[in-house]
Amino acid sequence: MIRIPDFTSRLVPYKAGKPIEELAREQGLDKIVKLASNENPLGPSPKAVAEIHKALNELHRYSDPKCYIITKAISLKYNIDQERIMPASGSDALIQYIISAFTYEGDELLSSEGTFIGWYVNVNKLNRKSVTVPLKNHAYDLDAILAAITPATRMIYLANPNNPTGTAFYKRAFEQFLERVPDDILIILDEAYTLYASDYEDYPNGLLYNKDNLIVLRTFSKDYGLAGLRLGVCFGHPELIANLYKAKLPFEPSMLAQAAVTGALRDDEFLEKTRKLNRVSLRRFRDFFDENGIKYTNSIANFLLLIFPDEHTAVEFTEGCMNSGLILRHVKSFGIPNGVRINSGTEEETDFAIEVINKVYTKIKHHHELVY
Repeated sequence: MIRIPDFTSRLVPYKAGKPIEELAREQGLDKIVKLASNENPLGPSPKAVAEIHKALNELHRYSDPKCYIITKAISLKYNIDQERIMPASGSDALIQYIISAFTYEGDELLSSEGTFIGWYVNVNKLNRKSVTVPLKNHAYDLDAILAAITPATRMIYLANPNNPTGTAFYKRAFEQFLERVPDDILIILDEAYTLYASDYEDYPNGLLYNKDNLIVLRTFSKDYGLAGLRLGVCFGHPELIANLYKAKLPFEPSMLAQAAVTGALRDDEFLEKTRKLNRVSLRRFRDFFDENGIKYTNSIANFLLLIFPDEHTAVEFTEGCMNSGLILRHVKSFGIPNGVRINSGTEEETDFAIEVINKVYTKIKHHHELVY
């Protein structure tokens, strides 16, 4: 029998939000709404879909390993040189490539507790040493991260806004942080939810900071509704990007993903509809939660994190909602066992979610005296 390395044996497979089809099979429900995975409730960008249709007859061809057409389109969109851009099959893939390319086994990689699970998965999978500091009021504590830097620290991961809390740090704090991090430590700034956070004036746009030791991640999964195609992009110093291409699998992103980007980047109307719907849905959720005494984080993304007194209540709430056809995300695996994440939805989905949550939470309050 092949010997399995200890660090591989200790790995826990990633557990995504429950698929709609799986819940339908299990419960026999007629109506199911999924607000668990921060997906765009409007569906995919229509202009992206149109470009996918055009590309279907080219599926017998390999995709362009250098991604010239989409790096050119992204370059024009953001006014950034092409040699500073590398796409891949989602932010998870980019994180894996960055860790693989720029660190050794056993190196210390620093971040926060209660952040994007994809970071922890990749650090552990690649047998690096994960160092974390606690959240402060469910948000990144940049001062604590700075204090945790040691001579062995090679990389720092920041998600802004943070997933799953939706909280953010702002320009002054981020700029002071950049000034204090040593130049030989690589900073990964994950901006998966920038579309929503950019509504806030003091939110720092990572693409405006020209630091040699900074890599910025963006995704097409949320803004443009292309989660099923897996497409992320990173921006950084040309030398970093050139070396990342050496670590990247050669024929990703797929041809259809690359085609979709060319349409998505022209779809400003879709982005505005997405922003507007998000504001309306989350406002309704906040009003309902305030009226019913349900605590939640100060999120500036497309989701809220509900905070319960303990893990048991969070699990009971999540399961009660699921059994009624509403799929939410219990975020114990992210490091917050008493948290449940809910993303924005269409008007109909928001109506349904409020109806289900009202029923489930009323039942929980009836059986338990909730104490925060």
